Amino acid sequence: MSAPFDLSNRIVLVTGAGGGLGRHIARCFAEAGATVAVNDLNPDGAQNTVAEIVRDGLSAQAFVGDITNEVEVDRIFTEIESILGQVDTVVANATGKQISEPIENLDWAYYQSMVDFFIKSPYLLSRRALPNMKLSGFGRIVNIASEVFAEGANWSTAYTAAKGGQIGFTRSLSTEVSPLGITVNAVAPGFIPVERHSHLPKEVFDGYLATVPTGRFGTPADIGWAAVFLASREAGFITGETIHVNGGRTPS
Repeated sequence: MSAPFDLSNRIVLVTGAGGGLGRHIARCFAEAGATVAVNDLNPDGAQNTVAEIVRDGLSAQAFVGDITNEVEVDRIFTEIESILGQVDTVVANATGKQISEPIENLDWAYYQSMVDFFIKSPYLLSRRALPNMKLSGFGRIVNIASEVFAEGANWSTAYTAAKGGQIGFTRSLSTEVSPLGITVNAVAPGFIPVERHSHLPKEVFDGYLATVPTGRFGTPADIGWAAVFLASREAGFITGETIHVNGGRTPS
């Protein structure tokens, strides 16, 4: 009998895995035994993630491309299928630049970029992955959302609106494909410090930490293992859900 959450023989695509949360999510899937297709728009970032995983005797390969572009998504999947095999798990994690500004300072181009990353990309990834998932009678789609939709983050209308759309997409798609052995869920992280937050002043970290009931910041691995759980066979009766991983901050 396999160990809980053993993802051996699984092919997992993690987007935006060249750094930040994505790199750690990819690492957690590799530690669970999966072969990880590491996607990023930055070739160096993707290769660095793969090097870290492979160095420890785990399995990963880089697939560079823009997951907001339909032609690129098809090419990425075709390459993965020809080299690794059929993708049975998709983790949509990639994100663009996040701007914290009053609405008057945001143009529609920025709003559109958020829609592209958090609604268009999960749509393109899911549409391309689902035919093979349906044929096999098994699949897992995990969208990396955010706590901002539940809390209504200040100065973050574009990001929050797009994340809300992503959560709605997750919920609706789950009802469509669950009868076919495919689950669709979301992980909604809180503020998880990674390298892109290194420029923030100490008071930002202190202010947020004061609102976390568990009294500590989450780690990238907290997000990665939540995604691994949702991708496991043991989580097969969980679908359409958004699991907040934020130390208890989510409003009731």
